[in-house]
Amino acid sequence: MARRPSPLSHEEFVAICRRLDEGDPARADLKAATMHLVALLVARAPGASVEVRIPPFAAVQCIAGARHTRGTPPAVVEMDAPTWIALGRGRLQWTDAKVRASGERSDLSPLLPLDEA
Repeated sequence: MARRPSPLSHEEFVAICRRLDEGDPARADLKAATMHLVALLVARAPGASVEVRIPPFAAVQCIAGARHTRGTPPAVVEMDAPTWIALGRGRLQWTDAKVRASGERSDLSPLLPLDEA
């Protein structure tokens, strides 16, 4: 069973975001910010009806509803890490983001932003 992601402190996230905003982000900062925001999403919308994928850093299930256990889930949301971080910080609107989303409950906009650092 996969380990549930843990959020960073707000101060740690702010420091990472400062480095990200300076440009040419380090892979470690992209991963840390991605995992922080995924942890906040899972805490805000627990469940297993939607799979959120941010390759290569994260894939989690969230949002209450029918639990998915095998194969491709009925609802999948996938995007790259910079898009996820911008959405999670409130720097990008869901309607403007390049996101692959399919299935019921795959619109994450009511849950965003997650941490406006």
